[in-house]
Amino acid sequence: MEMFSEEFLQETISILDSLDRMSIESVARGISEVRDRSGRLFVLGVGGSAAHASHAVNDFRKLCGIEAYAPTDNVSELTARTNDDGWDSTFIEWLRVSRLNSKDAILVFSVGGGDRDRAVSVNLVRALEFGVDQNAAIFGIVGRTGGFTQQVSNACVTIPPKFEERVTPHTEGICAVVWHLLVSHPLLARNQAKWESVR
Repeated sequence: MEMFSEEFLQETISILDSLDRMSIESVARGISEVRDRSGRLFVLGVGGSAAHASHAVNDFRKLCGIEAYAPTDNVSELTARTNDDGWDSTFIEWLRVSRLNSKDAILVFSVGGGDRDRAVSVNLVRALEFGVDQNAAIFGIVGRTGGFTQQVSNACVTIPPKFEERVTPHTEGICAVVWHLLVSHPLLARNQAKWESVR
């Protein structure tokens, strides 16, 4: 019987080989243009993707010199809005208070990208609708085709859902690879990480 670790890693390699490199380049170019126009980058994610959002905000700020924020980093505001107004409005109201505008961008990390009809990640859908209304740029790293993020984005990396029984772990794992690629991309990187700068 094949070891599960071998199976999982071979699946990961297969998905990485299938990634559309041009979509990654398009996201990198789009985010660099946001920085060039002194815009801000708002990174949205739920669950494991919220943890990615927090880490990515750190790297976009520290390594790329981009003013970046994740609404899930403020647990007090997030829980107050959820308690008082409901989960679906959490991100849109946070973006409204942040005065999201046409210089800014939203970057979504999500397995499905949001789907109002299926009532999945509706808070992402509402935030993206607001982003479209404000003429903000929209970018995504998602794990399924057809989600709302993919429908409205300026550029979106879709992690092919090749292994249906493990779409979530593969999407979230490879999402981290892709956004680490982005913060290392020559179009975006301005500073080295600590261990690369120590000789």
